[in-house]
Amino acid sequence: MTLSCLIYFDYTEYHLGQLKAKIAKLRTQLLEPPKGSSGAGEGFEVTKFGHGRVALIGFPSVGKSTLLTMLTGTHSEAASYEFTTLTCIPGIIHYNDTKIQLLDLPGIIEGASEGKGRGRQVIAVSKSSDIVLMVLDASKSEGHRQILTKELEAVGLRLNKTPPQIYFKKKKTGGISFNSTLALTHVDEKLCYQILHEYKIHNAEVLFREDATVDDLIDVIEGNRKYMKCIYVYNKIDVVGIDDVDRLSRQPNSIVISCNLKLNLDRLLAKMWEAMGLVRIYTKPQGQQPDFAEPVVLSAGRGGCTVEDFCNHIHRTLVKEVKYVLVWGTSARHYPQHCGLSQVLQDEDVVQIVKKKEKDDGGRGRFKSHSNAPARICDREKKAPLKT
Repeated sequence: MTLSCLIYFDYTEYHLGQLKAKIAKLRTQLLEPPKGSSGAGEGFEVTKFGHGRVALIGFPSVGKSTLLTMLTGTHSEAASYEFTTLTCIPGIIHYNDTKIQLLDLPGIIEGASEGKGRGRQVIAVSKSSDIVLMVLDASKSEGHRQILTKELEAVGLRLNKTPPQIYFKKKKTGGISFNSTLALTHVDEKLCYQILHEYKIHNAEVLFREDATVDDLIDVIEGNRKYMKCIYVYNKIDVVGIDDVDRLSRQPNSIVISCNLKLNLDRLLAKMWEAMGLVRIYTKPQGQQPDFAEPVVLSAGRGGCTVEDFCNHIHRTLVKEVKYVLVWGTSARHYPQHCGLSQVLQDEDVVQIVKKKEKDDGGRGRFKSHSNAPARICDREKKAPLKT
């Protein structure tokens, strides 16, 4: 009896994994635009500005427009009826010597991933953001959070998750190579083969570096997933009890605010700054004081935070001219520290770049090591014959 139950369970796991792969494949085909369409149409996309981008997403009438007005000063129409905002309204937050673009998007409803209420356009704009602020009504049920998360995951957004440690590479020949660095409890070699065959992949290399699930393997095969940080902002805490406020504030990646009473907005900005991971680097010219007026802002999501990334942010050709770099700040062991291009910078570091000296012509007069004349004698200009 026990053996038959194990066989049935084993078969069910394989069958469920194969069904998940089929559903993910069909959903990707549905989200793709038709081949004959030109793709023209009205969208919500706006030009990127500043050092980061944050998108406000949530159900209608939860206080997104009011929050945008409070944080940026940009007027966004707010009313007591739903769907007041019909397009994307950008604003700029000036915080810690940086400029952060905040986008007020129209409210989405259940079924937005299928195109209801222009949900696809709204979610497409949120994909181009660095982090997402999911604005929720504290007076309503917790089901709204699960609905929004489900709609975002349906179009490939993974909130507060890290990419799975799975190495996947297609090959032309050689069949399927399956390996793992630890014991797997959710996926085995047979189930991996079935999922790959569902995608018509018969030659590939798969390496598991963690105990990943079937959904993680499908995400790696699809290759179009985006992993973003999300902060759950519970608004309207002035209409609920103190016990509910305490319960909501203790949830992970969550913060409670009140736009009506202007409560806890400063803590929201601090949490947003921490989630974005922006790094301010101040420059110091040789023989002068550091320039603390306009920092160079780096982030791990936009290029990296090393000295090489800092040089590329200033100019692409600067890396070839760097001899060494002097660093003051928390990333340095002593002041100043001579660093190379691989040094990881931290917030509010001061950097001075020392360039290589230009090579001279190699001496003067008869001690000159080389001439500017062409190398071949036939290419040199012949002198005019002497007059006799």
